[in-house]
Amino acid sequence: MIQAIHKLVTFEDFAAWRPDGGRYELHDGVIVEMGQPVGDHEDVVGFLALNISIEIGRQKLPYFIPKTVLVKPFEGESAYSPDILIINRPNLVNEPLWKKESTVSQAISIPLVIEVVSTNWRDDYYKKLADYEAIGIPEYWIIDYAAIGARKFIGNPKLPTISIYQLIDGEYQVTQFKGDTHIVSPTFPELNLTAEQIFQAGGVQI
Repeated sequence: MIQAIHKLVTFEDFAAWRPDGGRYELHDGVIVEMGQPVGDHEDVVGFLALNISIEIGRQKLPYFIPKTVLVKPFEGESAYSPDILIINRPNLVNEPLWKKESTVSQAISIPLVIEVVSTNWRDDYYKKLADYEAIGIPEYWIIDYAAIGARKFIGNPKLPTISIYQLIDGEYQVTQFKGDTHIVSPTFPELNLTAEQIFQAGGVQI
């Protein structure tokens, strides 16, 4: 579950307040406390982070996966803490909020962002998708391993689905992967994983 603390604040107030423990996001000036994720959610996150890290090392890319970095859209009072965030280290010198706030806002700093769907699926499919697109993040994955998103996003019947959004001419175009289909990632074209392998990391029996 997610719990919103209904007091409008600025990003600066949020960044100064954010405690070391717990996971919080800022949605249009409202502080949202992200609930404790279930084990299956964390299994998927851990499995993907490990495999992507291996690929980063194999390709000798200047990327890394941080623990608590925020992604802040240029406009508005929002800031997100993605389940998996790939950072392009060389561009951090150009990020004005990096040193003090561990926050990135520039598309060139963020090759890929991944959200693993939980009870807040509307944020992943609506708000975050729109904001990540506005930032210009080249690639955005939504991992709906429990098939809880709306049918208009994952189809009918609802099945576990990986939606990979690629930025093309300023707009996200989506390709979806289910079952034993090999996923195709523009950022990591040699990442050899099927949708089923990712879902099974979260305890889903296909």
